[in-house]
Amino acid sequence: MEKNYKKLKFIISHAKSYGFIFPSSEIYDGLKAVYDYGQYGILLKNNIKEYWWKSMTQLHENIVGIESSILMHNQIWKASGHIDEFNDILLYNENTKKNYRLDLLIEDFLEKMNNYNNILFDNKNINYNINYIKKNFKKKLFSYIYECFNKNKILDIKSLINKLNIYEPGYKIYKINLMFIVYLKNLDNNKKLYLRPETAQGSFINFLNVKKTSKIKIPFGIAQIGKVFRNEIIARQFLFRMREFEQMEMQFFVCPGEEEKWYDYWKEYRLKWHLSLGIKKDNYRFYNHDKLAHYSKDACDIQFKFPFGFKELEGIHSRTDFDMKNHEKFSKKKLRYFDFKKNISYIPYIIETSIGLDRMFLAIFSSCLKEEKIKNDINHKRIVFKIPYILSPIKVAILPLVKKNELTFIGKKIFKKFKLYYSLVYDEKDSIGKRYRRQDAIGTPICLTIDYDSLKDNCVTIRYRDSMNQKRIPILKIKKNIEKSINIKNILNSI
Repeated sequence: MEKNYKKLKFIISHAKSYGFIFPSSEIYDGLKAVYDYGQYGILLKNNIKEYWWKSMTQLHENIVGIESSILMHNQIWKASGHIDEFNDILLYNENTKKNYRLDLLIEDFLEKMNNYNNILFDNKNINYNINYIKKNFKKKLFSYIYECFNKNKILDIKSLINKLNIYEPGYKIYKINLMFIVYLKNLDNNKKLYLRPETAQGSFINFLNVKKTSKIKIPFGIAQIGKVFRNEIIARQFLFRMREFEQMEMQFFVCPGEEEKWYDYWKEYRLKWHLSLGIKKDNYRFYNHDKLAHYSKDACDIQFKFPFGFKELEGIHSRTDFDMKNHEKFSKKKLRYFDFKKNISYIPYIIETSIGLDRMFLAIFSSCLKEEKIKNDINHKRIVFKIPYILSPIKVAILPLVKKNELTFIGKKIFKKFKLYYSLVYDEKDSIGKRYRRQDAIGTPICLTIDYDSLKDNCVTIRYRDSMNQKRIPILKIKKNIEKSINIKNILNSI
């Protein structure tokens, strides 16, 4: 646990020190669970978005992209169930003035438990294996809690909390809706609206618009990337749980009866997408949901091994026709698809893939930020961000060996030639060794060094981040060498 805490602390410190992530409103003492992306952070974030977007909309001829608005009609959230169902059970300690989410307390409790038998339910006479006990106990436990809450049996929940010994005395229990409320104000009245808690509903309500304007046939998908807002009670673990974050979601509309086939397809495809980035397979696992959301038939997470353990990175859900049926009911508009081959009209079923962009950012930091010893130099280490080349914020650093006019002239000429093709940095400050370390720390995969020999042979030294290998190449072959390493097509073709 101590080792994991140190790792997360190391990530947070590095992210700030090297211009990736800054605490929001820091000069005013900050704002909890809200962060700003720095000059390198925004480049990395945009590169993740680009790779996801291309893998969805360019590799699949039946997926198109949209961008829906953050503010939407209130009836959308009534139809989707968010106004009635999108809640957390909150424990508030009146002595310490701290808030706790009951489900997270229970999750932590279950992670620490070695024996799940005979705690709340009598399993004495049943010889289950430990994994089944854990899964079954958790499922029963959450069902029991929500049943108690719906029937207003608060004392029963308190009794459970005390029995499990997961919380200190002096608390009250509340049910909190997770949507932020905003108001449209004018002279006559104030209209209450909600900041969207997910992007999915924007795809559902634009189903007819996309179908009519693109002439696309089922099965087809609608992809979008956008900001969402949740009034998280316990926002913690850096970028993992925030109140303002970004989602990359794709809603795939299918014929009823074909949802299982497409659910399995998207589970496999999404894991393949993650693995295509070269991060070790051991960092990923599937986790099937015990307690399904009110709209789901099947649901699983692709979990990632963060410094604080395996947690959800991406969700794949079989949403049935719940959303489309409800929007048809509430809007009084037919949200149907007519299949000319089968001569039937139906409300499509939906398979959803949803990944948190900020969590993906954190997953990359968790797995790629290294501190390693330098070969043949036991007294020195380097911090290196071994990020996949295509995601690197800066692709190439151009470094004159020393700050001399004849060398800087060549360096700036190369910079001017390639700045339209790649994100570059030109750096002539400090020794060449310090500049290499600086580029290693921000993840730059390639450095080009101009030295005095460059004046004679029209060559530069190319240095690769991961291996630190160096070789001389002609200036005329710079582009060819760069393309070998950072062409996004090479990785897209591997999915």
